[in-house]
Amino acid sequence: MSETSTEAWTIQRLLQWTAEYFQRQQRDAPRLAAEVLLAEALGCRRIDLYARFTEVPDGPQLTKFRDWVKQHAAGKPVAYLVGHRDFYSLRFTVDSNVLIPRPETELLVVESLDALKQFKDSTPIVVDVGTGSGCIAIALAKHNLQARVIAADISEAALAVAKANAQQNNVSDRIEFLESDLLKALDATIQPHLIVSNPPYVGRSEQGTLDENVRRFEPELALYGGDQGDELIERLVCESAVRLVSGGFLIFETSPMLAARCQEMVERSGQFSSCQIKRDMAKLDRAIVARKK
Repeated sequence: MSETSTEAWTIQRLLQWTAEYFQRQQRDAPRLAAEVLLAEALGCRRIDLYARFTEVPDGPQLTKFRDWVKQHAAGKPVAYLVGHRDFYSLRFTVDSNVLIPRPETELLVVESLDALKQFKDSTPIVVDVGTGSGCIAIALAKHNLQARVIAADISEAALAVAKANAQQNNVSDRIEFLESDLLKALDATIQPHLIVSNPPYVGRSEQGTLDENVRRFEPELALYGGDQGDELIERLVCESAVRLVSGGFLIFETSPMLAARCQEMVERSGQFSSCQIKRDMAKLDRAIVARKK
């Protein structure tokens, strides 16, 4: 993106050049990344770019965009550059203290909302363990007005992001935030109807196989679940088996490589009447849905 080029840097030309550049740098979804960054630099929606193809951004806008292009080419995720990510049709602020919400995690919201239908005549208690940005807890609060939602995380910095997102999405009065290592700090008198979690499930042994942008920029505390990846999940299963009401649900995300082991782990506890593996939109084993006896 030479500043000495005599040809005007129109929006159309910027998008074409940047998408090709990101492709050469082997960045995921290069055209989408170019559009998101340029729209944010211009302060408009992505769809509006197509009505402004011949427009030439002003100096400050172009400077901001060029800086973001350099950073993304070097590996920094788009969501951290623009400071937000959409999830379940809601917008969430994100920074380096929280994982970037991903489309496959929306499966947890879908399964949780379905599970909560079993308690439609009561006020179900939902605990989102390892809430991070708060995306799961907030999506559930927005779509189930009866539920009492508790969002727990071991990271104080992550909870600060989640609280800001709850306020931004107008559900801060319906979510309690709790600094806790899994369920340890949860009041002993509380018996959840649903425990949902996107826990750390990458094994330390897999660290070298992660995408560079994930390994370098996303928080280790939210990524690694022990040497093999399922150590924290095992603790979550044990703690959930004790805390859930009879007939309550445990729903958590895992990797396709761990799904079968996680299912066996749940079944081996002897505390759940059913345990199913659910697939995401890519047809990959992604979530465990278990119901307590």
